[in-house]
Amino acid sequence: MSRIRPPLLISAQLIFLQLLTGCAGARNPSDPFEPFNRSVYLINDTMDKAVVKPVAQAYDDLMPVPAKIMAGNFISNLDDAVVTANDLLQFKFAQAASDGSRFIFNSTFGVFGLLNVASGLEKHHEDFGQTLGFWGIGNGPYLVLPFLGPSTVRDATGLYVDTGPSVPGQVEHIPTRNQYYLASGIHRRSTVLDQEKVLDEAVIDRYEFIRDTYLLHRRNLVYDGNPPRKRYDDDE
Repeated sequence: MSRIRPPLLISAQLIFLQLLTGCAGARNPSDPFEPFNRSVYLINDTMDKAVVKPVAQAYDDLMPVPAKIMAGNFISNLDDAVVTANDLLQFKFAQAASDGSRFIFNSTFGVFGLLNVASGLEKHHEDFGQTLGFWGIGNGPYLVLPFLGPSTVRDATGLYVDTGPSVPGQVEHIPTRNQYYLASGIHRRSTVLDQEKVLDEAVIDRYEFIRDTYLLHRRNLVYDGNPPRKRYDDDE
């Protein structure tokens, strides 16, 4: 049985998407693959409504609150290892010390991260996509990845880089690694069920709203909440 890691699947998807550069008629310059992206979005949305969302709702209803909190802590703690590495790549040494301490304290005194004993240290969010943005690399075209949803060429590349050396990515036992990805995906999906209710009531074009919100959110993360003001042709 061949060992196909999630990053390799993502890489294959990107190669395939590059063959679709000829997709014409996109209305948003940041979304030149819009016709294809909308098709992938519809497939993802259909799968979500049929399988993922019902499972996430069952998880949210049946899982005791303390267990959900511990699951979230465990996932967040594993993320902190990747966050710390990207802190260092962005020369954020004080933040790296804080995030590294969170990971060490929660992994040991917090029983492998199930308990957030380092709650006094601020939780940060850094990934290799943000690191590339920190070093001046632009988003590239917006992409909707199968199963994974909104991304860009830069962020998909960052996900590929982050996943390999991450703690779950280093697990040699394939079923265990895949079970973690599945469980974490269900947990993360359950955390946005309430926000989705507002989205369903307010949005006319859900695809455009998700795309524009994602791009704005990622820009905000790259600039640590203080993005430069965009210049327009009529600006003096």
